[in-house]
Amino acid sequence: MAEVAFPLAAKLIEKLGSIASEQISLAWSVKADLKKLQRTMSTIKDVLLDAEQKQAHNQQIRSWLRQLKDVFLDADDLLDEFECEALRREVVETFHGTTGKVRRFFSRSNPIAFRLRVGHQIKEIRERLDELKSNKAIFDSLTSIDHHGSGGDHHERVNVTHSFVRASKVIGRESEKKQIINLLMEQGDDNQSGNGNVSVIPIVGIGGLGKTTLAKLVYDDERVCFEKKMWVSVSVDFEITRLIKMILSSASDTEMSDKLTLDQLQGRLRHALKDKKFLLVLDDVWNEDRIKWSELRDLLIEGAKSGSKILVTTRNTWVAEMMGTIPTNINLQFLSFEDCLSLFVECAFKEGRDKDYPNLFEMGKDIVRKCGGVPLAVKTLGSQLHSKTDEREWKLVRDSEIWKLEREGASHILPALRLSYTQLPPHLRLCLAYCSHLPKDQFQFSSFHLIRYWMAHGILDQSRFHGNMELEDIGELYFKDLCARSFFQNVNDRNIYCRFDMHDLIHDLVQSIAQGECFTVKSANTKDISENVRHLTVLEAGHNVSTTLQKLNKVRTLISAQTKIDESFMRTCFSGFKYLRVLQLPTCSLQVLPSSIGSLKHLRYLGISFNEAITKLPSAICKLQSLQTLRFLGCDNLEELPRDISKLLSLTSLELTTKQTSFPKNGVGCLKSLRFLGIVKCSNLTSLPRETSYLASLQTLWIVECKQLDLGKVNYQGPQLRLQKLFIRDVSRMVALPEWFQKAANTLQVLVIRMCENLEALPDWLENFTSLTKLVISSCQKLSSLPEGIRSLTSLRLRELVIEDCPKLERRC
Repeated sequence: MAEVAFPLAAKLIEKLGSIASEQISLAWSVKADLKKLQRTMSTIKDVLLDAEQKQAHNQQIRSWLRQLKDVFLDADDLLDEFECEALRREVVETFHGTTGKVRRFFSRSNPIAFRLRVGHQIKEIRERLDELKSNKAIFDSLTSIDHHGSGGDHHERVNVTHSFVRASKVIGRESEKKQIINLLMEQGDDNQSGNGNVSVIPIVGIGGLGKTTLAKLVYDDERVCFEKKMWVSVSVDFEITRLIKMILSSASDTEMSDKLTLDQLQGRLRHALKDKKFLLVLDDVWNEDRIKWSELRDLLIEGAKSGSKILVTTRNTWVAEMMGTIPTNINLQFLSFEDCLSLFVECAFKEGRDKDYPNLFEMGKDIVRKCGGVPLAVKTLGSQLHSKTDEREWKLVRDSEIWKLEREGASHILPALRLSYTQLPPHLRLCLAYCSHLPKDQFQFSSFHLIRYWMAHGILDQSRFHGNMELEDIGELYFKDLCARSFFQNVNDRNIYCRFDMHDLIHDLVQSIAQGECFTVKSANTKDISENVRHLTVLEAGHNVSTTLQKLNKVRTLISAQTKIDESFMRTCFSGFKYLRVLQLPTCSLQVLPSSIGSLKHLRYLGISFNEAITKLPSAICKLQSLQTLRFLGCDNLEELPRDISKLLSLTSLELTTKQTSFPKNGVGCLKSLRFLGIVKCSNLTSLPRETSYLASLQTLWIVECKQLDLGKVNYQGPQLRLQKLFIRDVSRMVALPEWFQKAANTLQVLVIRMCENLEALPDWLENFTSLTKLVISSCQKLSSLPEGIRSLTSLRLRELVIEDCPKLERRC
């Protein structure tokens, strides 16, 4: 992450100043040391923007920045020690008073020993920085400029979501679209069925040329008529069982059970397509294994009606040759200069305004030429400059030295995208770089979890908002900013969070930025792991892997994609990865979580969802005072929650499944920092926590499939609630909205109620909800009336009202 050296330095300097002024630094007599470190870092920071600009064509500067970044990250780990110690002190004072118990609590980090250890680490980091600063050949060649966060550090927010996001306005693909539609409309013999009656039409081209967009245009065209239409995003994993499930789900709009065998699935697939004329889009195919393709193809074409078509998008010409049945593939070429310029104008200028700025238009031509005919690059840079009229900003894009950067196999693309990256404000550069650990072959991601990853790594800049905004809200703003700048796409609002994906080229970009930071572990490649790796994804967790991982001590993110991991592997990680911030172990067949997890004092995010075998969580989890996000959703056999869970003072997000009938006393209900609470599939639960401290800060409440839950059993006597989003699904005992929800009348923005079979009416007081913008009521069979004031809601505030599958209401209204 050499490109993030500047934002890292800015973050650390602020952190150093904050910690040096706190009582915690005085307690261990390290204030002077911290101030010296802050001064050294400030001197280096002054030249970093110039270094980042020049690194594109200077290997020495690039190497210097990488070394600097490693020191910065080590310094960040050190400073985090102070925050952890401060939190531990707060826990002791809150739960045990401030007497001798504080001294006993800190006995394992004796003040003198801590002072010596931390003092030594501060000295080591200062020496490493001084050594890098003393490199005259580099440091003296760099210019110290007061950029005020230049290189993208501006504060205006530009909404570019409407510049060029409509699929119907694709520029320059008319002939390809016409060609594909003609091929799709070709009729076979409708009286025949069999292997030779399904055509496979490949669309081929490098990433970023618009293959998927073109496929969508064709798929949605009114002239393209089939009995069944299915869309499947294939990506790297061409696993037959997964693909059959996805095809069946698309065909029937129904989720396929994981319990179905491959034989059952293939039978259902053949039955679903038999004697049907279908269109199937297989988007983003990478598989070169002819046997795998033949196995899937045979299932698709067996018994299909003549005229059925399969449309394939791929980057690989060999894949297209292997799968295609037409004489010539649809090969997407680079867009012409004229088409790229039209696209650029769409993105960069408000409609018709390009003629008002002839100088910018001429510079735009030069920028378009450097995009090499790649629509994604054109769109990204155009969106970056949208509505900007300052010629200096346009010249910076046009003349940037970063265009000289050449990457093997991506020389036309990565420079353009990298320039868009460097033009981001530093805080957004840092956030985008941390997307490097998102798996490339995953179809969609959740904004909810991404924002909490950012929180866990401490990269959300609260100081920019003078401490007046919560971290979650800052993360929402950053996410929307990155969406508006075209770094995320296919954003789908799911009420509580957004689903989104990253174009492969954007993923390639963030991977190149984070080079050396991320590593995917397999047993065959463990020898290649660098000791400076900080983000690990584990695909295999055998003995060889555990042995190799023992040499790592800087890991901050550990995500296991392995379906089964043993206790020894976890112990290795827990003992070695002392700076771990994010730990994700979903569906890993966990039976026991080692109590050694309590030693991970830096841990902010713990996800152990969908481990059905686990019955108990160790009480040591309650020692994780830095923990912000805790997820044990879908742990259906979890018998009880840890008793001291209220000691998690930093916890802001909790998602849980438990077999308990009630929450323990002095537990979840005492989590005063909680802002998100998800209670899912708690089939025995009868009431929410009896203590209501958690409600004071709660912003989102998500309750799903809790059939015994009585929401009315809450006696909230506090001030107005801060609740903004309320999602209730399949809560059978709810006959009416509880009275205590009225406390959220001034803040509630989204209310979604689904499958509540006994809900009879919405209360009249709902019309008093002055902030409500979205109301969704679905599949509530007994609902028969709406508030009299619903008209005032729809005319004044409510932007979205959805009422569906409510038969009694339909008959009355």
